[in-house]
Amino acid sequence: MEFAGRDIISIRDFSREEIDHILKIASAMEPLAHKGSEMLKGKILATLFFEPSTRTRLSFEAAMHKLGGSTIGFAGAEIASVRKGENLADTVRTVENYADVIAIRHPLEGAARLAAEFAKVPIINGGSGAEEHPTQALLDLYTILKEKATIDGLKIALMGDLRYGRTVHSLAYALSNYNVELYLVSPESLKMRREVLEEIKGKIPVIEETNIARVIPNLDVLYVTRIQQERFPDPAEYMKVKGSYKITLELLKNAREDMIILHPLPRVDEITPEVDNTPHARYFQQVWNGIVVRMALLALILGAVK
Repeated sequence: MEFAGRDIISIRDFSREEIDHILKIASAMEPLAHKGSEMLKGKILATLFFEPSTRTRLSFEAAMHKLGGSTIGFAGAEIASVRKGENLADTVRTVENYADVIAIRHPLEGAARLAAEFAKVPIINGGSGAEEHPTQALLDLYTILKEKATIDGLKIALMGDLRYGRTVHSLAYALSNYNVELYLVSPESLKMRREVLEEIKGKIPVIEETNIARVIPNLDVLYVTRIQQERFPDPAEYMKVKGSYKITLELLKNAREDMIILHPLPRVDEITPEVDNTPHARYFQQVWNGIVVRMALLALILGAVK
């Protein structure tokens, strides 16, 4: 397996063996995340975030600092030369002179892959429109593995906005490498994209459902997503599905005691605050896991570990 110099654009670009190796390196990063390291001293990460971000951008920056590297970049196209009319290719070709690796988030699908075509340094996709979010999928897998000691054999539900939610697209692709049973729970208008379904259905059992109450007693993992207002082309369509699902203490009475709830965050009203204090809630642990997974990715693609 060769990771040095490699782009991270889609989770589909990685085999199960490669994903398992990344998760193994992430586990090895746990102590370094606490005590720090000089592994990437002298290396620079550029974060080009053309969309708002809290967790992903700060997680990448924290990961780089914990490995002794440094960061530059922006969060919001309004403060970049994009506002002056600069295109993405020129932005990337400029910034590669300042950095050893670039993490990019962009509202347009295909933007990260386009950036990788022009850049001489590795590109990491931090979210491309409603398309994919591969590093989120890796930290989701790492969280499941850490909490359940395995991924194989689990019954996992992805719930909420499966049409526009890039995190669930990447996670569905990633989970299709494992021996899992996958439930897709959403309103009819927000069902999983056809191209995702076509790829995963030949690999794992997939059950589509509209009612979370019907499947929650079966689940080992429930992955909740918000209904993303900013992705809807028509505000009226958003209003039809707003608040479609809500995870409450009452609903969880029918869940297995050891079922875990994950969420890529931010949440709006799809998980009530009372759920935070239950043994099911693992979404804030996901935030920490994002740091160690991104430490692993940076160390691998910058050649500090193999």
